[in-house]
Amino acid sequence: MCTMTLNLKKIRSEFPILERKLPNGKQLVYFDNAATSQKPKCVISAMSNYYEQYNSNAHRANHTLADEATTALETARENIANFFGTSPDQLIYTSGATEAINLVAFSWARQNLSKDDIVVLTEMEHHADIVPWQQLSKEIGIEVRYVPIDTETFSLDMEAFSVAVSGASLVCVVHTSNVLGVRNPIEQIIQLSHSSGAKVLLDCAQGAPHEKILFDEMNADFVAISAHKMAGPTGIGCLLVKKEIMDHMSPFMTGGSMIRTVTIEGSTFQEGHAMFETGTPRIAEAIGWGAAVEWLDKFDMHDVHSHVQNLASWTASEMRKIPGIRIYGNPENKQGSGAVSFLHETIQSLDLALFLDEGGFAVRTGHHCAQPLMDALNVPSTNRISFWIYNTMEEAEMFVEYLKYVVERFS
Repeated sequence: MCTMTLNLKKIRSEFPILERKLPNGKQLVYFDNAATSQKPKCVISAMSNYYEQYNSNAHRANHTLADEATTALETARENIANFFGTSPDQLIYTSGATEAINLVAFSWARQNLSKDDIVVLTEMEHHADIVPWQQLSKEIGIEVRYVPIDTETFSLDMEAFSVAVSGASLVCVVHTSNVLGVRNPIEQIIQLSHSSGAKVLLDCAQGAPHEKILFDEMNADFVAISAHKMAGPTGIGCLLVKKEIMDHMSPFMTGGSMIRTVTIEGSTFQEGHAMFETGTPRIAEAIGWGAAVEWLDKFDMHDVHSHVQNLASWTASEMRKIPGIRIYGNPENKQGSGAVSFLHETIQSLDLALFLDEGGFAVRTGHHCAQPLMDALNVPSTNRISFWIYNTMEEAEMFVEYLKYVVERFS
């Protein structure tokens, strides 16, 4: 059972949407946190306050509102960087993890890789960490290698990884699978990669809401993160980059803000993160994310992880008792992220999701932007529930009972 180290009643009171009733009158039970988390009042208020009190463009003017907007934007950068255990000059604002990965592909890889250089991926990568490298392979002829998963243990085949990394220039690995909830052995991956001379890009979109990501300490070269999965707003994320590597990157997009001078003859660019942040900054979103990390920093992430993992472990163990249900992954593993992917042997996944929605349960259905992983599992899609800090054992128990009802009635 869940160890109540968190004050769930107080936590839930900070998320207005959790009080919502659906059009059919059912109380919302939100189990789609791996897709996006809900937002606490402090995040909503911080963004509303910006729009109501000092809405202005940052880094553009010297009037009071512009100064306040610039201060808020850069204060948020400092707070977010501190939360991730690094300095503000190693944080580039992006629209999310997808843009962050594309930024590596466009600004670093196109400058530093050439024909036949090797990029290592895994079968469990999100499409955002596959398609950019496939495109680069078409453009300049890099070799893309895929490390398989063990479909019995649902874990990365580290023996195959040790072979694949030989001679590689870049290793791109998801920190935690959005489908399986499996946390990869990133410490070992980083060590093996660096020993082979490869740089490491981690997709931490799923890892950041569940454990403390400390960039300088983990020693990865690039880390991609999305705000919206960790209580922040949509439309913003970041790429954490070692400063010495950032110095060897070229602009991603060009235009306003990122320039130093522009003449008819040519242009010169800003240095550091400013060179990659083109146009009007994501001011409200950065302010909201800053509020989110300040809110999250009140909690011990070990407690958050323990709470989420206990919910997932208990729920999965009870689901395994339901006839026809198969779990993909190992939610009982202590390092799991709270995601439980499953199918029923006769009820189609989309139908099952619609039945669950009728009961008030918001779950995810589909290939989860991970079609190579679906191919490895030999399924077209899965249903997925995913827990976070505000979910309760009562909700988990309600879900299991309702799933039993659906299976008994429709299988």
